[in-house]
Amino acid sequence: MKKFNIYILIGLLGILSMSCEDFLDKQPLDQISSETFWKDESDADMALAGVYSQMRSNTLSWDRNFYDALSDNSFARNAEGGNVSPLAQGIIEPSSGGLVSSVYNAAFTGISRCNIFLQNIDNVEMEETKKNIYKGEVLFLRAYLYFTLTQFYGGVPLYITPPTIEESKVKQSTKETVINQVLADLDEAIGYLPDDVYDGHAVKGSALSLKAKILLHQEKWVEAAETANLVIQSGTFSLSSSYPDLFLAAGQENNPEIIFSTKFLNPDYNAWYGPDIRIGWWSSLNPFQNLVDEYECTDGLSISESPLYNPVDPRENRDPRLSHTIRFWNNGIEELIGGSYDPGGVTETGYFYVKYVDPNNAPFDYSIKSEQDFIHLRYADVLLMYAEAKNEASGPDATVYNAINNIRDRVDMPPLPADLTKDQMRERIRHESRVELAMEGHRYFDLKRWKTIENIIPAITDPGGNQRQFDPAKHYLFPFPQSEIDRNENLDQNPGYN
Repeated sequence: MKKFNIYILIGLLGILSMSCEDFLDKQPLDQISSETFWKDESDADMALAGVYSQMRSNTLSWDRNFYDALSDNSFARNAEGGNVSPLAQGIIEPSSGGLVSSVYNAAFTGISRCNIFLQNIDNVEMEETKKNIYKGEVLFLRAYLYFTLTQFYGGVPLYITPPTIEESKVKQSTKETVINQVLADLDEAIGYLPDDVYDGHAVKGSALSLKAKILLHQEKWVEAAETANLVIQSGTFSLSSSYPDLFLAAGQENNPEIIFSTKFLNPDYNAWYGPDIRIGWWSSLNPFQNLVDEYECTDGLSISESPLYNPVDPRENRDPRLSHTIRFWNNGIEELIGGSYDPGGVTETGYFYVKYVDPNNAPFDYSIKSEQDFIHLRYADVLLMYAEAKNEASGPDATVYNAINNIRDRVDMPPLPADLTKDQMRERIRHESRVELAMEGHRYFDLKRWKTIENIIPAITDPGGNQRQFDPAKHYLFPFPQSEIDRNENLDQNPGYN
C-alpha cells in the first residue's frame, strides 16, 4: 500500500478515484518520502508531474464544458459531465453525486498533492531559483483548486499542510478566509514564476490572470483592472490570429493566447472521453436557441436589428464565432469535416457544438484520441476581465473600448459604437463574454456573480418540458457531498440542504 501511494504521488499510475480520507490522510506517504524520496531534482520533477496530472481528471478539465449546461447556454443530453441536467432543474441534494461530489473530491485530491509537495520540496537538493519556480507552480495550482471549490461550495475546510485523518475533520473556513489564502498563494507564486510565455507549466501571467479573475468575482474593480492590466502591459501574451485554431491540438502549440491549460498528448496523456467523442459523436451538449441568437450579424447589429439577418438561412452574415462554435442540424458534423458523415448522436435543440472537436479525429465514434488541451485561462478572457473591471470602476474609457474591439477585430467584427454609457458598455461586455467564451465553462459563474441567474434560469424550459429552477436561498452554492457530512461531524451543511 505504501508503494502504491508513492506511485499516486509521482503520477505513474494516472488518475485514481479516492475517498476523502484517502486524499487527506497522507502521513504514511510523507514518512516514506522523507526516507526514500525528495532527494534530488529528478524526484522533484516526478512529484511536480504528479501534481499536474490531477488536472487531467475529467472533472477538472473536460467536464468544465458541461458547466455551460448549468447556464442559459446549453442543455446536457445525458449523464455526461457530472449529470448536470437534474442540477440545472434544481434537483440538487447532498446525495446527488455527479458534479456535487466529483468537484469536491477531485479538487481536494489535487490540493493534497500540492500540500505534500510544498511540505517536502525544501528537502530536495537542486538549484534554488528552479526550486522556487516549482514552488510557484504548485502554489498557483493550489490557488486554482481552492478557488474552484469556493465557486461551487463557498467556504470549505482549509488545509495548507497535509493533515492527519483527525486533523482533517475541521469546520469549513469562511469563503473570505479561503480567498485570502488563495490570494496569498498567488502573490507568493507571482514572486517565484518567470515572466515567460506559457509552455505547459504555470508562469507569472498564469498567476496574475487567475488573481485578476478572483478579484473580479469579489467586485474589487480597481484591483482587478490593475492586475489584468499587468498581463496586458507585459506583452508576453497576445490574441491568436485564428479563433478556431485555439481549440485544436495543432493550433495550440506555442499559441500566444493560452495562459494556462491542461495538456493532453497521445498516446500516454490523451483525453479519455474527451471532446471528440462526447461533443463530436455523442453530441452530449447541445446549444440553446438563445445562445445562437446572441451572435450578431456582421454589421455589428443584433439579429432583431440588422437588415443582414436572413431567417431562411440564419447562418449567413453572422459573427464568425458562431460557425466556429456551433453547427446547425442541417449541416452538423458533415460541414465540419467536409464529407458526408452522419453524427452518431442527436441534438435536442437543433444545434451541435463544434468548438474543441478536431476533424482530424473523425470518425469520432468511441475515439479516445483527443489530445486537444483544455484552456482554463486565455488572453481574450484577460481583456474581458480588464474591460469589465475598468468599466465598473470608472466607466468606458479608451482602454475599455480597445480591449473589446481587439477581441472583435480578431474575427473581423466591427468596433463598438462610440459614446456608450457605463450601463450600455456593461451589457456589451457581457454579450462579448458570452459569445467569445461559449462552452468554455465560464457562463454559469458569470451569471451567479452578476446575480442575473435568479431570473434567467427559471425562464428556461429544457427539451422534454422540464422547467429549470433556481432558488436564491440555496442554489448559489452546491451542498457538501453527503459522504463528507457523514465523515466530518464538524462540517456544517450549506443553507437549504439539511
